[in-house]
Parts: sequence; C-alpha cells; structure tokens
Amino acid sequence: MGDLLERWSRADPLGRLPPVFALAIGIVAVVVDPSSVANEGLAAIPVLAFSVWVLVPKVPLPLVALAVILPVIVAQRSGELEPLFFDVSLLAFVVGRWSPSMTSTVVLGLAAAASPVLVSVVQNPSEIAVGIWIVGIAFPWGLGLAVARQARLEAELDVTRRELAEQAMLSERRQIARDVHDFVGHGLAAVMLQITSARHVLRRDPDSAEEALRSAEDVGRRSMQELRRTVALLRSEDDGEVRPPLPSAKDIPLLVDQARAGGVTVELRLRGDLSGVSPSVGIALYRIAQEALANAARHAPRARTVLGLELAYGQVLLVAETSGPSSESPVDRDRPRFGLIGMRERAAALGGELVAGPTPEGWRVRCRLPLEGSDDLSGEVPTTP
Repeated sequence: MGDLLERWSRADPLGRLPPVFALAIGIVAVVVDPSSVANEGLAAIPVLAFSVWVLVPKVPLPLVALAVILPVIVAQRSGELEPLFFDVSLLAFVVGRWSPSMTSTVVLGLAAAASPVLVSVVQNPSEIAVGIWIVGIAFPWGLGLAVARQARLEAELDVTRRELAEQAMLSERRQIARDVHDFVGHGLAAVMLQITSARHVLRRDPDSAEEALRSAEDVGRRSMQELRRTVALLRSEDDGEVRPPLPSAKDIPLLVDQARAGGVTVELRLRGDLSGVSPSVGIALYRIAQEALANAARHAPRARTVLGLELAYGQVLLVAETSGPSSESPVDRDRPRFGLIGMRERAAALGGELVAGPTPEGWRVRCRLPLEGSDDLSGEVPTTP
C-alpha cells in the first residue's frame, strides 16, 4: 500500500486527475441515469483502468483505451448511463497528452471518436447524439495535443536555458582568463624583466640597476592601478554610478611610451582619427596592442617592433611586426600561448579576425576589426551572475 501511495505522489500532477474525474463521472452517471447493477458495475472499469495507468509504470495506453471504450459501449446498449461517455472524452485528452508517438495519438483518438458511432449501432433504437459526442471527444483530444506540445516546448526551453547557462559560464571563464593574463601576467612579466636586468648589472653598473628597478616599480604601480580599476568594475552594482574609465584606442600612444620606458624599441605609425573607434573596439585594440608589445618585450627584448594602426573603409587594421633576434627558448615555444588565444577571442567576439605567426625577420600580429562594435563593455571585465 505504501508503494502505491509513493507512486501516486511521484506521478505527474496532471496525470493524477483522470482517475479522480473518472470516479466522479461514474457516480454522476449512476445517480442521474440509473441502470441495472451489471451496467452500473461497468462504470467502475474506466476508473480502474485510469488508476492502473497512473500507478503501474509503462502500462500500454492502447490497453487503457480498450478498457475504457469497451465498457462504455457495452453499458450503452440499453440507452442508459449516457454520461459515461465523458470517460471517453477523458480518454481522448489522455491520449492527446501522453501518447508516446503521433501515430498512437491519431489512432487512439480516432478509436475514441468512433465509439459514439458504434454505440448508435448497438442501441436499438438509437438514442445517442452521435455528432455532439464526436465533438465532445475531439475537443479534449485537441486540448491534450496542445498541452503536450506546451510541455515539449517547456522541456526544450529548459534544456536551452541550461545550455546557455553553461555557455555563459564558459565564456565568463575565458574572459576571466584573458583579464588575469592582461592585468596580472603583463605586469609581472615586465617587472620580472626589469628585475632580471637589474640583477645582471647590479655590481658593475649600479646606476643602470637602479634605473631598471625604478622601471619595475613604475610597471608595478600601473599594474596595481589596472587591478584596482578591475576590482572597482567587478564590485559595481549600480549601472548608473560613475565607473572608472576603461582603456581605449586613444590610449595606445601612451601604451607605446610605457613600453619604450620599459626598454622596448617600438615605433608607432598612425593613420586616421582614433576617436572614430567605438569603445568596445577600442578596448580590444588596446588589449591586443598591449599583448603584442608585452610579447616583444618578453621574447625579443633586443628586437625592433613597429606598431601600425590604420583606419579606412569602416575598419581598423592593427599590425604589430617585430624584427630582430629572439630570446625565446624551446620551453617557451612549447608552452600554451594563452595570450594569443585571448587576442583571437577578442577579435572574434567583435566580428573581426586576427592572424599571428612567425616571419623571416621575427613575428607579426595582424588584426582587422570593424570601427563600430557593440558598446556593451561587459566583455572587458566579467561579472558574477
């Protein structure tokens, strides 16, 4: 008994209603249109059929339909207990809602709709309103189909919602990885480069060592400012409050000056007005240029880098070409290039393209982006949902 109650409680809430309605229909039929005891006993069979369908897993729906339609037809032979036909209407809804396939739905629905016709044949004389009952069976059948379609759409929507949530989580993780690489990796790499330089010349050239340490200190301060700005954006809960300014394409000349101060030989070539670049594209250009210059400082500190920006035909082209000796070791060549992955992801997110690779003289990064991108700057710093 406890097992049956557990199955009843776990059943679909809507699926628990047919046995209750069937019981109510049987009681109404016996009270309103009394018949012989044998005929009234037939009224209990649909109730049992619907109850078994709810309580016993995987009961074939055609068997349930047979157990509902046949007793109703037999009970109608004398022209009494006509309200039992509501059991067939109830069956039509169950068929439309829970049939495992459209073929089963159509076949069982037609069988239910044909039952008034069969009753008109077995009754003598025929007293049943065949047309009215066919409509009374077809309507709940169609209603069951609509409910089943709604349930499928809700299930598909739930799956899609979960997939979107997973994609958003993966996108956020990638964005966090890009930002950690940009905000922390670049600063630490530059600081380590200057500290290494200071260590090499500490005993023979204290002045140069002091200059290198001063540069490392400046880079550390700038990295801390970037980190504070990032934390401020992450903690910002009010969209209307004033947020710290984000880097833009107009900040690239300052970025080049900072790279020069750090010891990188770099030349900037500009063609066009950077004020025409949208904020989101400006951030991407700044970060890509930052990554290109950081890679030049890390892997080719004695090489020369030309950073070019050209605005034309609604697009902006960034080319960073490094020419000269490389200090990249075999270990460095084999490690994952997360910075390159991040640059490509930034370009792809704005509908642009980025190609990077070795040249006979060194290394080249070439990025093409549309001038007008989305002004949603949430891609700069991820927010926690």
